[in-house]
Amino acid sequence: MVSIRKIQVTFDCAEPERVARFWCEVLGYVVPPPPEGFASWDDYERSLPPERRGAAFACADPSGVGPRLFFQRVPEGKVVKNRVHLDVRVGTGLVGEERLAALEAECARLVALGAVRERLLIADEFNESCIGMRDIEGNEFCLD
Repeated sequence: MVSIRKIQVTFDCAEPERVARFWCEVLGYVVPPPPEGFASWDDYERSLPPERRGAAFACADPSGVGPRLFFQRVPEGKVVKNRVHLDVRVGTGLVGEERLAALEAECARLVALGAVRERLLIADEFNESCIGMRDIEGNEFCLD
């Protein structure tokens, strides 16, 4: 039996490169190098048939630890709540007001990138406050 050690998270979206670059900024990810034989991603895109240009884009954790994120163009827009979403861990190790301040600071940074703040959720029992947000195409994610 093969042991799976790496995963990829795939997003359906209208503008793959735009959404990928947003998540690069959120997570500190990078755009991987273009395929072998191409000096840039633009060169690679120009080699594709017109209908495939701009159809996909990816970003990766520069340390190689986190999952690769893949963004694929689909014709339909988002219509219902995501069944899976990313939790962006911000205030790990912090509690109380320090944790809320860290969440609010990161929320402000992401709103400046085009994210939308939905609501602050506070779970008193475990001090697991989080801020529900949406990315630049409306996909839900949490800051926690």
